[in-house]
Amino acid sequence: MAACVAVVMVGGLVVAGCAAEDDSSAPVPDKSTPTTEKAEGQGEEPQGGRSEAAGSERDDLVSFEIDDRSQAGFENIWVTWTIRNRSSEKSDYTWEWEAVAPDGKRLYNSTELATDVQPGQTAAGESPTTLKTSGVKINITEFDRSKSW
Repeated sequence: MAACVAVVMVGGLVVAGCAAEDDSSAPVPDKSTPTTEKAEGQGEEPQGGRSEAAGSERDDLVSFEIDDRSQAGFENIWVTWTIRNRSSEKSDYTWEWEAVAPDGKRLYNSTELATDVQPGQTAAGESPTTLKTSGVKINITEFDRSKSW
């Protein structure tokens, strides 16, 4: 199990360096107010030929935020997320995100993955980052839901 976790963590960090820059990004929803902003292309039909209720697949990302676990002067900043499958079929989710400093400089980017989320099910996860500060803005640059096989 520990070997699998290590492989997933290293794989996530490797993928983080591979994401291309995209000027069109949507900020993560504020926990206090629902957002209507969507990343470019989010009005598209879901993949896999499913029929969906009103709303977009991006709405399935319930929360995505920075979790600063730093202590004793050592940075330890993670991202935490919650997905709720509002579709009618088991789904896989991938999304790309970036951390942007107050001056507009992109400090970090990565890709997250959640697989085999059943209809109506909520899945939560977390990933480490190499961020040195939690004082950043998080933007979702791409979000995709597809049918699990």
